[in-house]
Amino acid sequence: MRAQTRQGLRFSIRRQCGRRRRAVTAAAAVTIGVMTAGILAPPSASASASASASARPDAVQRALNTLVRDEAMPAALASVKDRNGRTRTYTAGAGDLATGSKVPRDGQVRIGSNTKSFTAVVVLQLVGEGKVDLDASVDTYLPGLVRGEGIDGRRITVRQLLQHTSGLPEYSSHLGDDVRYYAPRELLATALRYPAEFAPGKSWKYSNTNYVLAGLIVQKVTGHPLADEIDRRIIKRVGLRHTYFPAPGDASIREPHPHGYYRESAKAPLRDVTEIDPSWGWAAGQLISTNSDLNRFFTALLAGRLLPSAQLAQMRATVPAEATFGPGARYGLGLVSRPLRCGGLSWGHGGSFPGYETRGGVTDDGRAADVAVTTQLTGAAARRSLERAVDTALCR
Repeated sequence: MRAQTRQGLRFSIRRQCGRRRRAVTAAAAVTIGVMTAGILAPPSASASASASASARPDAVQRALNTLVRDEAMPAALASVKDRNGRTRTYTAGAGDLATGSKVPRDGQVRIGSNTKSFTAVVVLQLVGEGKVDLDASVDTYLPGLVRGEGIDGRRITVRQLLQHTSGLPEYSSHLGDDVRYYAPRELLATALRYPAEFAPGKSWKYSNTNYVLAGLIVQKVTGHPLADEIDRRIIKRVGLRHTYFPAPGDASIREPHPHGYYRESAKAPLRDVTEIDPSWGWAAGQLISTNSDLNRFFTALLAGRLLPSAQLAQMRATVPAEATFGPGARYGLGLVSRPLRCGGLSWGHGGSFPGYETRGGVTDDGRAADVAVTTQLTGAAARRSLERAVDTALCR
């Protein structure tokens, strides 16, 4: 999702915090520090080896410590899988600034625009089943729904939705200050009050409106709620035990999780925004998950366990997306590729949601890493630090 960052929904903090504002006191702020995490060693490793790794932080732990110490992140979490399937988890910082509690290992977070990859997979599964055509118009499935200034659903294809080449305007900048439930069609109607950004297929610009429409197509074609289709087709299929689509009105996070925070300005106190109605993200950003589940999902996806080879190849056909995702980044159909300093590419997405930011990726040879922090990134330096942490984890 964009929230004054490069990924995810742009969002008004007045609306985020309207019901649950809680400023961090100076005493609580003192609890922010670098907490060196233990590492979950593979089953063959000895207890002394694990203890030694904890005593001498490796490159990933140092990267998380830097995010907390130098970039003022309340907490950072990571899960890293090597090409042999061995997984390590890491934490740094404080899980709750009010109490100074530890960060839950592999805790749940709001994963923002990583949700787009899940939505895109469902659409592409329907393509493989012959129920959706990537090059058919939106009007084929939602006749007459998409009309506006320079906007015509008869001229926008499903592929253009998934690749952000439709020219549809962004709805999230215009939602107002209410913290409440938003129906998907209300989000779409908000976007359609504004003119198109460009003619379909003529440029690229990230817009969450594309994925609201993709979710509506899934519901129209299947006759089932998007949440049910994601659960049946992806979450249960690959065993994502800590991933779910919050029900309407559910502002909580079910399992152990670090608190999420927002700072209105550089000198303002951090505010706890952990509990929030996520419906304004819907198909573009509503999911809750963990770093390890995201690694499992993207690994299964790249290994061909979720899509037929033809649809996976379509998903990996990319266009330049550096303006949003950084140097060398390219956007496929709900999937982002980024170059690694050690060579090759990582494939994933990344996401931002009030209180949380996630970055990660997997490689074709089976490496996977995902890193989350517990406040959104508003500066270029902080974004680079988070992206370096992921690169370090994949190149270590």
